[in-house]
Amino acid sequence: MCAKRKGLSGLLQLIIVTMLLFVLFFGLGFILNMLMKTTWFPIYGYIVLVIGLVIYWEWGTGSLGANLAEYSIVDYIPAIGGLAGAIVSGSTIKSLRQKGYKMF
Repeated sequence: MCAKRKGLSGLLQLIIVTMLLFVLFFGLGFILNMLMKTTWFPIYGYIVLVIGLVIYWEWGTGSLGANLAEYSIVDYIPAIGGLAGAIVSGSTIKSLRQKGYKMF
């Protein structure tokens, strides 16, 4: 019974952290899109962040493949949630601009 609770607790934590990263990147992307008047800038920033992390991992003690193999799907799901938030923020700004909404 205790192992089942721990599994449900871990799943709940995964859902919460994924939603938090989605909302965080959506909010940051929305604000950056309004201020910079670029639609897909947050996605480019996210990609640069990921490339920077990959380069950082490569300089570690092991190889990039070995470092990435140590992570599981549970580690990647929140990152995918953050990327989805950046994509949705760009889509939202794009649709608002097409409907005539002016930011500043």
